[in-house]
Amino acid sequence: QPLSSISLMSRNFYRLEDSCSNQLSLHAPQGKETSDPDEGRQCPFFDELHKIFTERAKNMQRLLLESELRDTISKKKMKRPQQERFSDDLPQNPDEDEEDSDEESIARKSKRSKAYGDKAGVTLDKSKQTTLEGILQSFFQQQHMLDLQWQQMMDRRAQERHLSEQEWRKSMEKLERDRLIMEQTWREKEEQRRIREETRAEKRDALLTALLKKLINDF
Repeated sequence: QPLSSISLMSRNFYRLEDSCSNQLSLHAPQGKETSDPDEGRQCPFFDELHKIFTERAKNMQRLLLESELRDTISKKKMKRPQQERFSDDLPQNPDEDEEDSDEESIARKSKRSKAYGDKAGVTLDKSKQTTLEGILQSFFQQQHMLDLQWQQMMDRRAQERHLSEQEWRKSMEKLERDRLIMEQTWREKEEQRRIREETRAEKRDALLTALLKKLINDF
């Protein structure tokens, strides 16, 4: 027999073993679906959370690319006066330099974008894990609070039942005492009535005897 059923029976709550097993089966699977990677999408609000973090990662990546593009353009503007100043001393093809600079900039952007994408993916995974852990922790805390409230309610009901039983016992004892007192009073009254009847009978007999004697003496 389960310990929960024994504990309830000790407090005068009689519950069958099947009902305890059914109650346990209702609470046991809750919160376990997120522990399985294949069933991780069964978590409430998983799609909404995934969409939010994905959009956030895309926005951060877009802002980073725009910032790098602005830095590249500003660097090109700073290099152009220097190239015009030293164009006579160092003759070279400006188209080739610009193409090399663009290729290097694109390569740097791709490397940074890849590194940021990897970092954003790791951050997103950590954020999802943290969010799921927070949801599970909140669920278990709420379940613990419900269990405490249920236990307090059961204790309060047990105390109220104990007090009502004590009051019932006291009232029954008072009724029993009243019944005994009434019975004793009735017996005393009956005894007094019997004594009075016997006294009247004796007086009547004595009177009749005296009358008979007088009549006999007269005749």
